[in-house]
Formats: sequence, structure tokens, C-alpha cells
Amino acid sequence: MAIKRKRSRRSSGRTFELPRREQPSTRTNQAIGASNVRLVDEDGTQLGIRPIEQARAYAQDKGLDLVEVAASADPPVCRVMDYSKFRYEQERKARQSKRNSTQVSIKEIRVRPKIGAHDYGWKKARLVEFLEDGCKVKLVVLFRGREREHPERGRGLLERLAADISDRGVVETMPTLEGRSMTMVVGPKASS
Repeated sequence: MAIKRKRSRRSSGRTFELPRREQPSTRTNQAIGASNVRLVDEDGTQLGIRPIEQARAYAQDKGLDLVEVAASADPPVCRVMDYSKFRYEQERKARQSKRNSTQVSIKEIRVRPKIGAHDYGWKKARLVEFLEDGCKVKLVVLFRGREREHPERGRGLLERLAADISDRGVVETMPTLEGRSMTMVVGPKASS
């Protein structure tokens, strides 16, 4: 259950929730509920199936924690280790993998079918800039009023943009008409 606090009476009276700290899913020491466990030493040697009290006493004699590593096994597998060091290593690996993953962002450029030459050049320059940054770009042609009766003008504009940036980007989705707008997605060209 989340903790809710109310603001003072002078404020808008809205409530807000405090962020919850994520509880670790791994059970340790006294939280392990099984009567017998398969015990593994800190260096990886298997010590066999032991009663939980004996396994806890073994871990306490070593000055380490008893950690449940395979709860679904029968009996559960518990390892003797320094749990805080183990959690630190897991968090460090998670941060490292997050750092190494690439985030693809999608930028959006909106144009109208009756675009001027200068505006077209400016929008094309922005498109090239986004592609060089490694972003995908969603090109949107907005139709108003009678412009909706001539979708071929919007399609021609998008195809002209795609042809102008063909050396830097590649069309990922062809132009599609959705209501009052026509969209096309362009991605950066893979460097070889």
C-alpha cells in the first residue's frame, strides 16, 4: 500500500504518492521458509541437503549470509555468500548494460503540402541533422480543407524529401494516409 500525504489546506488539495523503494525478490537468512535446503558453499562446492537451522548456523559461523538462489527447486538451493556484495555486483551489471544499450529516439517534422522553397530547405536541413545524430524521423504532412482532396501532393513531397536525403537516410515505412495527415518514417543509414 502506498503512503499518501495531504498537502496543506491552502494548496489545491491534491494528494500525491511517495516513490516506493523496490524490495529485493531474493530471500535471505530468516526469510527462507523451507525446512530443508540444498547448501552450496561460497566457493561453489555442494554441501548436500541440510535442515534450514543447520544451514543458517553454517552461514553465521562463516560470517556470511544464507541466500536462496533457486527457490523453485525441490529442495530450494541456498548459497552462503556476502549478500550486500552480491546485490552491489548485480546493480553494477544492470547499470553497465543500461549504459551500453542504445536509445533510439523518434523526432517529428511537420510540413504542409504547399510548402515554400526556403521552408522546404530548412526542414530538409533539420531532417539531415536528426539523421546524423542517429535519430529516426517521422515526417508528417498535414492536410487542411481542400488539400485533403489531393493526397498525391503530400506523397510527392515525402518522396521528394526521401530522394533528397537518400545518401544519409533510408525510408523505413512508406507514406501512409491517416485521416488528415500522411506519415513516413525515415531512419539513419547504417554506417559500413
